Amino acid sequence: MSRALICGSLAFDNIMVFEDEFANHILADQIHKLNISFMVPTLSRVFGGVAGNIAYNLKMIGGNPVPMGVVGGDFDIYAQRLRSLGISLEAIKVKDEFFTPQAYITTDMKNNQITAFHPGAMNCSHENHVKDYDDIDIGIVGPDGRDGMIQHANEFCDSGIPFIFDPGQAMPLFDGDDLKQFIEQATWMAVNDYEYELVHDRTGMDARAIAQHLDALIVTRGEKGSEIYADGTMYHIPVVDAEKVVDPTGCGDAYRAGLLYGLTQGLDYQTTGRIASLLGSIKIATAGTQNHYISKQNFRAKFLAEFGYAF
Repeated sequence: MSRALICGSLAFDNIMVFEDEFANHILADQIHKLNISFMVPTLSRVFGGVAGNIAYNLKMIGGNPVPMGVVGGDFDIYAQRLRSLGISLEAIKVKDEFFTPQAYITTDMKNNQITAFHPGAMNCSHENHVKDYDDIDIGIVGPDGRDGMIQHANEFCDSGIPFIFDPGQAMPLFDGDDLKQFIEQATWMAVNDYEYELVHDRTGMDARAIAQHLDALIVTRGEKGSEIYADGTMYHIPVVDAEKVVDPTGCGDAYRAGLLYGLTQGLDYQTTGRIASLLGSIKIATAGTQNHYISKQNFRAKFLAEFGYAF
């Protein structure tokens, strides 16, 4: 089975819900002296981080993930969970003197989010090397330490291993030249609509120009679905309506797990995008980034019911 090396953070997510809208409490003309507190009666601490989330989703639908990250001395409970799921720990390095990365995520009633992130051991991500792990067929470079992301992209490229570049929350770390270098090295690039606008602004390249340097550019657009630019064509991927909208945190990671699954199975882009879209809709119906579950058989049945064909 194809092994996917998933480079990125493994983190504890502290998820809070603000039972109102941020916009009702932020005065636009007072942003220069912002001092505000949100009462959050709901709090949960869950397993997260992009590498952990992608690995969880990919394993759930039948993939073979190998998460790669650097974590702190407080990682034991997370490691136990990964072992229980049959997910490899071979590419996870522990730095006892640091904390495992921690995210503090507050979501309002319009699904807007404010996130604070403590990187902890993630800043040592460059101490992990792609070449140290055998039989890797595909990779993804997700949000991580800056040096680690640059190094891992270089190593995938030098090793001839196809990979997805997913800048995500690490976008502020890179200027236009950095992003152009990633685009030249990567096989695919996956961004949400806001991240795409930042890439466009910093590089001066529109979607079709970016796609010319890649096998495909994938842009997710929330309730509007997603777009895959490949082979000179833009494929629109429809959104899959969730049974209920509970928590958007981690939907992008679920989507990327679907991309990895379709790519490792050699599926066409339209089918790959639909797998990703369906997986994102399953995640959004559950609070937390790794609390949803569907069996491989039921996932395929749900895909058939939603799209009218099997993969």
